[in-house]
Amino acid sequence: MAAIYYADDEQDIRELVSAWLKSDGHEVTAFETGDALLTAFRERPCDLVILDIMMPGTDGIGILTALRRESRVPVILLTAKDTDSDYYTGLTLGSDDYITKPFKPMLLSARVKALLRRVEMDSGAPGRSAPVITCGNLRYTPGKNLFEVSGRELRLTPTELKYLAHMMAHLGENVSRNDLLDAVWGMNFEVETRVVDETNRRLRRKLNEAGADVTLETVWGFGFKLTERNA
Repeated sequence: MAAIYYADDEQDIRELVSAWLKSDGHEVTAFETGDALLTAFRERPCDLVILDIMMPGTDGIGILTALRRESRVPVILLTAKDTDSDYYTGLTLGSDDYITKPFKPMLLSARVKALLRRVEMDSGAPGRSAPVITCGNLRYTPGKNLFEVSGRELRLTPTELKYLAHMMAHLGENVSRNDLLDAVWGMNFEVETRVVDETNRRLRRKLNEAGADVTLETVWGFGFKLTERNA
């Protein structure tokens, strides 16, 4: 059972989402505003956050930005804003998933389960015996779920961590978008392969800003590859 915080100013949707996720065994606390959710999170963090974007007070993007300054908690944006720019903004700022309204409750349930399972697998015991992997000045310690660039921690969201760990395991190999969808998100998002592209873009920027001498190259028409610069 996971503790989930959900903010949406539409009461009917709040009640629907809360009831559906509670039926899956989760503990759900619903809020009318993102500001109320953020206050509660700072007092008692939860396992997963679901945010609408258009809300009174600070909108969902503002709450997501605030959360990312202080936490790696998984975040799903559940919103009626469905343009490519909205999708890009949400993923770029660190959301782990983006679902547009109207939506099927069963889809949301599946996405929540997949994201929580991914976080659980990342923090589980099996990885503790795995060897440290290095590429240039990028170092990954599986047992600690820790990435470092020249000894400095690289702060990543759960999705980014899973993504980069998969790329490190396939260092120098061409990795397809479909393979990444299966390995990182744990399910087939069909045409929503742009979630892979935006996660890759975000990670590439973080690696560049951290001074990593590795990069995530685009393999046009196929996927991506993690390589050492000038190797």
